[in-house]
Amino acid sequence: MTTNGGHEPVFCTIVPPHLLDKLARDSDPALSGPARRSLERDALERTRRRLTTVIGGQATAAAPADRDQPDRTVFDAGHKQHLPGRKVRTEGSEPGSDATVNRAYAGLGATFELYLKVYDRRSIDGQGLPLNATVHFDKDYDNAFWNGEQMVFGDGDGEIFLDFTIPVDVIGHELTHGVTQYTANLAYFGQSGALNESLSDVFGSLIKQYTLRQTAADADWLIGAGLLAPRVQGQALRSMKAPGTAYDDDVLGKDPQPADMQHYVHTGRDNGGVHINSGIPNHAFYLAATAIGGYAWEKTGQIWYDVLTGGKLKEDAQFADFATLTVKAARERFGAGAELQAVEKAWEEVGVETL
Repeated sequence: MTTNGGHEPVFCTIVPPHLLDKLARDSDPALSGPARRSLERDALERTRRRLTTVIGGQATAAAPADRDQPDRTVFDAGHKQHLPGRKVRTEGSEPGSDATVNRAYAGLGATFELYLKVYDRRSIDGQGLPLNATVHFDKDYDNAFWNGEQMVFGDGDGEIFLDFTIPVDVIGHELTHGVTQYTANLAYFGQSGALNESLSDVFGSLIKQYTLRQTAADADWLIGAGLLAPRVQGQALRSMKAPGTAYDDDVLGKDPQPADMQHYVHTGRDNGGVHINSGIPNHAFYLAATAIGGYAWEKTGQIWYDVLTGGKLKEDAQFADFATLTVKAARERFGAGAELQAVEKAWEEVGVETL
């Protein structure tokens, strides 16, 4: 496993542990059982990730000769826990009868396309890395994750979460953890971990917007829309437009994300609140993108991508470090015009000082 840093590649899930913790304590076993098993499965996968890093994993498959084309393989775990599972679809093959397989395949392609067409990046590692995904992982598994080598999707429990291949931004989010792994390799704790999560939300949202050809004004800026089951009072897992408003449910509780530094959450859980405080840089991106206007991937996304891949973002970067680099990147790429002013104002509005 190749990484750009001294620490291990992280195990990243789309559903925050605090949500599964809440569900695991519910009195209804139909809710608590799948959540508890999902937490246990996540803990086991984290341990496997560490062991693979220490003793060495399988060699990564060679990149295809044509790196301008994706090399996708989708596997079916058959509701078991063994990875990768049975191969069910390969690059160029026709869609089958399993909608989950087809969505995973399409989501891998949509992610590859944005990074190639917009940012001239060839797959996750920039060198044409094959994209592998496993669907139907475990039974009633309430999560999706990037384990440093591949994507894995659960089917959800049907009560709180639906199939995790439904939102394309979930697929883009998790694969972007791979991009971060191969570039800035941000440490997965505290503010650097929240930046890691935020970058996945940013590019996950941009992948959805690019696929739908939506402008910044037209986008919903929701992460995981369509993932929550009908019984849940909520729209998505997170909102970049209005952090803290994605859901307000009797079972899940209220979305805890802050939109600014005044409401920063100090916690030792969730690696120092990486899924919670990511709302702050998320909101800054939304503010900048909507102020600049047009397609968000063209200018604001380019600025954020320049910082992620530019080599100056340290692994332990704090919000102020990242914000400062986006201001510099905006000036270098677009000069002292509206783009720079929008980025500066966005960080000011969320209470992050630039150095």
